[in-house]
Amino acid sequence: MKEENESFILPLLPFIPHPHPVRVLLAFDKFKHALGAAGACAAAAAAIREVFPNAHTDEAPLTDGGEGFCEILTHAAGGHVHKHQVHGPRLAPIEAHWGEVDLARLPKPAIDLLDLPDHGKLAVIEMAQASGLDLLEPEQRDPWHATSFGVGELIGHAAEAHVRAVLLGIGGSATNDLGLGALEAVGLEFRDTSGASMHKITPAKFGDLARFAGEPWPHLPDLRIACDVRNPLLGPNGATAIFAPQKGMPDGDFPRLEKTVGAMAKKLCAHFDQPRTLMMEPGTGAAGGLGFGLRVVCAAKLTPGFELISTWLKLEEHVRTADLVLTGEGAFDSSSLSGKAVGALAELALKHHKKLAIFAGQVDASAAASLRTRAPEGRVQMHALSTDHEPAETSHRATRARLAAKIKAVF
Repeated sequence: MKEENESFILPLLPFIPHPHPVRVLLAFDKFKHALGAAGACAAAAAAIREVFPNAHTDEAPLTDGGEGFCEILTHAAGGHVHKHQVHGPRLAPIEAHWGEVDLARLPKPAIDLLDLPDHGKLAVIEMAQASGLDLLEPEQRDPWHATSFGVGELIGHAAEAHVRAVLLGIGGSATNDLGLGALEAVGLEFRDTSGASMHKITPAKFGDLARFAGEPWPHLPDLRIACDVRNPLLGPNGATAIFAPQKGMPDGDFPRLEKTVGAMAKKLCAHFDQPRTLMMEPGTGAAGGLGFGLRVVCAAKLTPGFELISTWLKLEEHVRTADLVLTGEGAFDSSSLSGKAVGALAELALKHHKKLAIFAGQVDASAAASLRTRAPEGRVQMHALSTDHEPAETSHRATRARLAAKIKAVF
């Protein structure tokens, strides 16, 4: 990725003409492997207060449905977090958590997007907590053998707490199992050709599965899936083609894994009397087809991820009342402008004519240029924190200090 940085540093505050104390919105996403979203916001706030103590800072950590989804949304709604031991993506025991919030505490636009009543409890579950790619060492990553079972265990714990509904954030998954692992954890059963039970299902076992048995628990809450990914389940833009290589799919395995997943998807549709057209529905290719499996078996509903997060966190209100917006993430590139949190926040800032500064570990020049064309000259600044050819470990260790230093420099 090409690094982009300002050739000179423009001070931000001279562009703020207001006589009242400057109000700065700090809305960072995570810097992957280096600094969480909340940590980035806190580091930025400390840096601003050090050089401009009268500034008013609003901290609004961002999430794209992966790391931080549970804690950020739960804490924003005044909820609390439950911790449990579950099975990880390769079945090793791990500790994961889910959040419990009161629906009455959510903004009405968020309730409307979720299509839920404004009473009762909502569970917030982060797939990456139980079945995330980052839970595995590189040599362990292989979608043939990864399961979403732990996600189902978290759903089960939420069901036992009698929540009204479950909201799933499905970023950062290690799986390509159609959500069958999660469904197994909440009651769906599998039989091989001899009628024997199969357990801890993964795509490597799909070929032996002859039929489904049992049903998911009757008391499962309504399921909502926060998702901005538009990929279908199958095809050149599907789950296997686009995401399985990132999850450790062996070279040359695409045709076999695609065929295996497609055959299982057809069996699932036939057994639960659902149309095969669901396989081409936008979003069913997210998280290795988890959304597809939960749609077919549990009538789960997909909801726009960033739109939901934005309304939940009242981001537009924060942007509207800010004089200056600071945001950032590990890498700002073309994907940032395709529905990811930082890009979407940048669009909000431009919509409300705010001065915007983006800090990222790396900044892609073409993505930066694309964003700048949508704003008056000088309104958008881009700052890269790392240098070309720098070892990732070095860059990660230095992220917090470099972010603080760069922010102090531009103020």
